Amino acid sequence: MSDQEFMAHAIAAARQGRSEGGIPIGGALVVDGKVLGTGYNKRVQEGSAIKHGETDCLENVGRLPAKVYRQATMYTTLSPCNMCTGAILLYGIPRVVLGENETFMGAEDLLRANGVEVINLNSPECKEMMRTFIAEEPELWNEDIGV
Repeated sequence: MSDQEFMAHAIAAARQGRSEGGIPIGGALVVDGKVLGTGYNKRVQEGSAIKHGETDCLENVGRLPAKVYRQATMYTTLSPCNMCTGAILLYGIPRVVLGENETFMGAEDLLRANGVEVINLNSPECKEMMRTFIAEEPELWNEDIGV
């Protein structure tokens, strides 16, 4: 499967989160061509301070041996924030494929500085999903990013 095909799993998760009234950011963890699990931002739905797309994905996958994380790719519809970047680094995930970084630029430089391969698909679908959300709920988005 291609990066675009794996990203479709993260996009589907993001769309699920949006259908629940949440922020449309999704993640998928892939190892050896297999999707181990997905997750999506649940800050709104659960009032969670830490359930972003990537962290929810890691929670849903469950605890794995360190060697599995070292072979994984994290797919995320949006550039990872500092918290999610920290989780990626903590678990030693060597590769991150993001859908876009135009609506939000996360800590990509920190990932790269720590040897993580970062690929930006510049996905029109991911950009449109976030732009639509930001236009529909600017207060919620501004609250989420702290502006």
